[in-house]
Amino acid sequence: MEADLSERTTQLEKTNATISDLTAKMDQLKQDTTNLGIDKRNNEKRLVQLEDEYEQLNASYKNLVTSSGKLNRDMEEQREQLLAIQENLERTRKENDSLSVNLAEREKKVKELEQALANKEQSVQSLRSKISNALLNFKESDISVKVKNGKVFVSLAEQLLFGSGSITVDTKGVTALQQLAKAIKDQKDINIMVEGHTDNVPISKKSQYMNDNWDLSVMRATQITRILTAAGVSAEQITAAGRGEFAPLTGNDSAEGKQKNRRTEIIITPDLDQLFEILEAN
Repeated sequence: MEADLSERTTQLEKTNATISDLTAKMDQLKQDTTNLGIDKRNNEKRLVQLEDEYEQLNASYKNLVTSSGKLNRDMEEQREQLLAIQENLERTRKENDSLSVNLAEREKKVKELEQALANKEQSVQSLRSKISNALLNFKESDISVKVKNGKVFVSLAEQLLFGSGSITVDTKGVTALQQLAKAIKDQKDINIMVEGHTDNVPISKKSQYMNDNWDLSVMRATQITRILTAAGVSAEQITAAGRGEFAPLTGNDSAEGKQKNRRTEIIITPDLDQLFEILEAN
């Protein structure tokens, strides 16, 4: 019982201490509440004073706005106009700066393109002269060398290369092609298209591999391609094609016209990669 009493006494002391602490806190809260009430009443008085001052100032402001309303509106309109002009001026200045940069870049690209075109034109003309000089000992009626659309066209008549309906190149034709190959084999910046052409007269003898003029023109172009590559022209630069009777120089209604249409055209095109790179960059 003494032990229980001692324990109960200890608990009572703790409880009394807690009660004392709570009492002190409650007293502090009461004091704080009293102080807050005083502050609240003071603030209410101050609020009333401020509301009175606000009403007075607002009345004065309204009087000023009423008396100077037009002036204020004019000034605001002018201010807005001035801001708009400044914005337009700044935007125009930036656009002009950007246009100046773009114009300078484009002028540079144009000069590069013009120089590249001039170089290509000079190269084409030089190549035409070189080919013409290499084929001087052949008749003009058998071989013609022309420049058209930036390309060199070497046109070889049928009588120089083939017999009627044949795909075997004559000796004289082989000599001409070998001389042509000698003139162009060191040109690594060109592409070569060998095009066979016929008149509209159907072939007289058909075979497993030759059914019409189209086949004839392709096989002739292939034979010429082989001669050129054997003489040193890179196979990677050359293409064989046949157009049959479908790209005539003139009508097929006369013997002379048919003779002109029976030909092989060797079209030499300069490498245009540099031009394309400039255009793509532009």
